Amino acid sequence: MPHPQHPNPPVTESFHEETVWKQLKTVRDPEIPVNIVDLGLVYAVAAEDVSGGKRVLVRMTLTAPGCAMSGVIKAEVERKLAALAGVCEVRVEIVFDPPWDKSKMSEAARLHLGFEMDSGPSPSNAGPFRVLR
Repeated sequence: MPHPQHPNPPVTESFHEETVWKQLKTVRDPEIPVNIVDLGLVYAVAAEDVSGGKRVLVRMTLTAPGCAMSGVIKAEVERKLAALAGVCEVRVEIVFDPPWDKSKMSEAARLHLGFEMDSGPSPSNAGPFRVLR
């Protein structure tokens, strides 16, 4: 998504992909109150030098192939990354291989959404306490 009419200021210090990841954490799935990075929707990020700045490439998925919010999420990713200093182009590729599943979520996302964590085997001697699952 090139932005020739509204070029961003040039990068004054070295551009880091970590900046892209941080910006992606501000994008939330409108149907799930968690950012797309913690949901495990972002598979890869890369930045390339191109004439005029950086091209940011994002490879991501959605929670389901028929996700009604796919256009909204993709547009928000493009808009937020295009706002980064030095970025002149953003390309977002939506893929479904490998398919998304809840194991791709961060521990924080699973806790926030109420998914049970795999806490391993029950202790053999819990004393007067009972382990509830």
